[in-house]
Amino acid sequence: MAAAVCSLPDLAAAPRTFSGRPRAQAGQQAKATKRKYQASSEASPAKRRNKASFFPAKNTSVKETQRTFKGNTQKAFSPKKYSLSTNDRNQEEKRCIKTSSLFKNNPEIPELHRPVVKQVQEKVFTSAAFHELGLHPHLISTINTVLKMSSMTRVQKQTIPALLEGRDALVRSQTGSGKTLAYCIPVVQSLQGVQSKIQRSDGPYALVLVPTRELALQSFDTIQKLLKPFTWIVPGVLMGGEKRKSEKARLRKGINILISTPGRLVDHIKSTKNIHFNRIRWLIFDEADRILDLGFEKDITVILNAVNAECQKRQNVLLSATLTEGVTRLADISLHNPVTIAVLGESCDQCNPKGKVVQEVSPLQTGDKLGGFAIPGSLDQHVALVPSKLRLVSLAAFILQKCKFEKDQKMIIFFSSCELVEFHYNLFLQTLLSSPGAPALGQLPSASARLKFLRLHGNMEQEERTAVFQEFSHSKRGVLLCTDVAARGLDLPQVTWIVQYNAPSSPAEYIHRIGRTARIGCHGSSLLILAPSEAEYVNSLASHKINISEIKVEDILSVLTRDDCFQGRLWRNQKSHAVGPQHIREQATVLQTIFEDYVHSSEKRVSWAKKALQSFIRAYATYPRELKHIFHVRFLHLGHVAKSFGLRDAPQNLNVSAIKKKKANQKRPDLPKKTQSKRHLAEILRSEYSSGLEASVAKVKKQDKRRARQPALQHGPASTPRLAVGKN
Repeated sequence: MAAAVCSLPDLAAAPRTFSGRPRAQAGQQAKATKRKYQASSEASPAKRRNKASFFPAKNTSVKETQRTFKGNTQKAFSPKKYSLSTNDRNQEEKRCIKTSSLFKNNPEIPELHRPVVKQVQEKVFTSAAFHELGLHPHLISTINTVLKMSSMTRVQKQTIPALLEGRDALVRSQTGSGKTLAYCIPVVQSLQGVQSKIQRSDGPYALVLVPTRELALQSFDTIQKLLKPFTWIVPGVLMGGEKRKSEKARLRKGINILISTPGRLVDHIKSTKNIHFNRIRWLIFDEADRILDLGFEKDITVILNAVNAECQKRQNVLLSATLTEGVTRLADISLHNPVTIAVLGESCDQCNPKGKVVQEVSPLQTGDKLGGFAIPGSLDQHVALVPSKLRLVSLAAFILQKCKFEKDQKMIIFFSSCELVEFHYNLFLQTLLSSPGAPALGQLPSASARLKFLRLHGNMEQEERTAVFQEFSHSKRGVLLCTDVAARGLDLPQVTWIVQYNAPSSPAEYIHRIGRTARIGCHGSSLLILAPSEAEYVNSLASHKINISEIKVEDILSVLTRDDCFQGRLWRNQKSHAVGPQHIREQATVLQTIFEDYVHSSEKRVSWAKKALQSFIRAYATYPRELKHIFHVRFLHLGHVAKSFGLRDAPQNLNVSAIKKKKANQKRPDLPKKTQSKRHLAEILRSEYSSGLEASVAKVKKQDKRRARQPALQHGPASTPRLAVGKN
C-alpha cells in the first residue's frame, strides 16, 4: 500500500494523454501517423479508397460516385448530410449503410414502345328511360327514388326487353355498366306478375349464382331494394362462412329468389332435404367466367343436374364483362336458342358504324372476336416500370401522394396472395400511420387522418370480410389491400384509383380489376406496377386493344420530398436545398430504412416477411404458359425482390416448403402429379372464392394426416428415414 502511495507524485509529474502515454511520446506517434497518411495518398487510387473508407466521414473527402437515374447524372446517397449529434449520427450512418444499395445495381429501365391502339369504349348511359319498358309503376318508382336512376345504360336497354320476352341470353358488357340491374329488373317484374300470388313456402323461383361472398351480398342488397313494393317475394342468400343451421332454417321457411355461391349451394343440395327446384323459372350465372374457374366446374354440373331433374322449362342468363371459351361451353349446355348481347365500342366502327349493340343468335363469340375488351371511356390507365428494390417504397410513396395529399381518394391495391395482403397491411399500418406521443420503432411520426387501411382476402372470417366490405363501401376515403376476391362484380362507390401491385394472369383479369373504378360514368384511374423485365406485358395488353400510358418512377417517389411529408429526427435539422433526384433518393432510402428496421425489429417479423416473399414466388410461378416468356421465376433477382419485403439479405431457406411438399407427395406415390397440382390449385381457388366447404375440407385433411401417420407408427422408427432420402 505504501509503494502505491509513493508512486503518486511520479505519476503527477509526468503529463500524460487520455490513453495514459506521455505527451511527448504521443506527439511523436501523431507525427508518424501523419507521415504515414501523407505517404498513403501517393498510393494507387484503389488502395487510397480502401484506406480512406475507415476514417469518419467528417475527416475525409469521399469522392461521391456518379450514377445515372433515368438518364440524369446524380450523386450517390451520403448519410453525412444529416445534422445530428455524434452518437446519433454514428448510429444512423450504420443504419443507412444497410440500405445504401437501394439505387445501386438496378436493371436499366427500358423505354416503352407502346403500339398505338384504338381502345374499345362504350358510352354507358342512353336517353331511354325505365318507364318506356312497360314495367310495374311501383317498380319504376323504386328504381327512380331508391336506386336514384332514371335513364338506362346501353346494356340494360338491350337486355331487359329481351329477357322480358322470355328468351335466354348471353350478355357481355364492360364492368360497371349495370349488368346486375339488367337481370334483376326482369326477374322482379316477372315474379310480381305471377297470377297465383307467390307464397314464401313455394321455394325458389329464381336462382342466381355468383362466385364470391361479397358479390352475393351486393346482389342480395340490390334485389332487396327492388322488392320493397312487393313484400310477399322473399330473397335470400347462401354463402360460405355462415352457419349452415341458420341457412337450413331459412330454406325451410322458404326463399323465392335465392342468391348463392356454387360450393355452398352444392353443400345444401347434398345435405338439406328442404331445398327443391320444382318451381324454378330463372337460372342466372353472374360473372360466369369466374364461376367456371377450376374447382367450380363440378359444382356447376351438380347444380345443373339438380335443377334439370326437377324443372326443365326456365330462362337461363349468363353475364360477364369477358366471354371466354369456358363461358361458351357453359352456354352450349345451359342456354336454349340464346340471344347474344355484346355492347361494342367506338373502335369497332368498321363492323358496326353507329357503335350500337350487337344482338344476334348463336354462334357465340369470345371477347377477342368482338374486337377486344370494352373499357369505360372515363378510365385513365397508367403503367410504371419499377425495379424490384424500389417496389415497396414506390407503392408507399404513391399511397402517400394520392391518399394523404389529395382529398377524398379511395384506392384499391391488388396483390397475388393472401400472405402479401397481410404483410403489406400490417407493415403500412405500423409505419405509415403514427400514434400519439413519441414515434415507435420503425414508425413514421407524420400523422395523417386521411390514411386508413383495410384488407380483404379469402382467408379472413366471414364476419370480418362483411364488415370490411361494408365499411369500405360507405367510406369516402381509404386504402383497401385485397386479392382478386374483390376483382369481380363488386360495386364499391367512389373508388378513384386501382393499383395492381402484382400483374394479373390474363387481360380478362386486368379488365375486371380496373373495373372497380370508373363505374356508371364516373371518372377513375388505374396503375399497373411492372418490373423492367416485365415491360413486354404492355404489348400483350395492347394486342387486346388496351391502351396504357407510362408514369416515371421518379415522379412517384418525388412526393417524398414534400416539406411536411417526413418530419422525423433523421431529417428535422437537415438544411433546405433544391428538390432533385438526389434528394428523392435520400428520402426514399430513409423510408426504406424505416421499413427494414420494422421488419428486423424481431425474429417473428423477419419470418413473417420471408413467408410473404415465399408466397410471392409461388404465385409468380403460376403464370400461364403464354406469359412465361415475361413472368418467369428465373428472371427474378432474389436479393432485389427480398428488398421489397424489408429484408436486408436474400433468405437462404426458401426451399423448405417445397421439400415438405415433396415429402408429402412421396406418401402417396399412386397419385399422379397432374392430379396433385390440379387438386392444389382447386384448393387455392376454393379458399379464395369461398365455396363454403372449408370445414369439410379441413376434416378430410385431418383424416389424410392420421392415415399417413398410422403406417409410420406401425412400421416403427425404421420407416422414418425413407422420407428423408431424395435426390440432390
